[in-house]
Amino acid sequence: MSHVTLLTGPERRRRWSEEDQCRILAAAFAPLSTVAAVARQYDVATSLIYKWRRTLRARETGFAEVVVVPDEPVAASVPAAPPAVIELEIPARCVCGFR
Repeated sequence: MSHVTLLTGPERRRRWSEEDQCRILAAAFAPLSTVAAVARQYDVATSLIYKWRRTLRARETGFAEVVVVPDEPVAASVPAAPPAVIELEIPARCVCGFR
């Protein structure tokens, strides 16, 4: 059977509380569960679940994920160089909240 939700009035989008979002995220990324199944269960788009996860991770860490991969393998006979330091300066206008 098909399920139809009729939205009346000016509001067309559902609003999810932070508690609901956390509950859905916990269910979606629990062992042996799939995001698609949880999305169907709660009638939410899978892309929205992934967006919530990205937002939560960014809020928790405050940093972007960085992966460093060497261009070519380092020879064993070459003496190890001191670790390189990379500094990133982010303008204040980019440190605002999420949109």
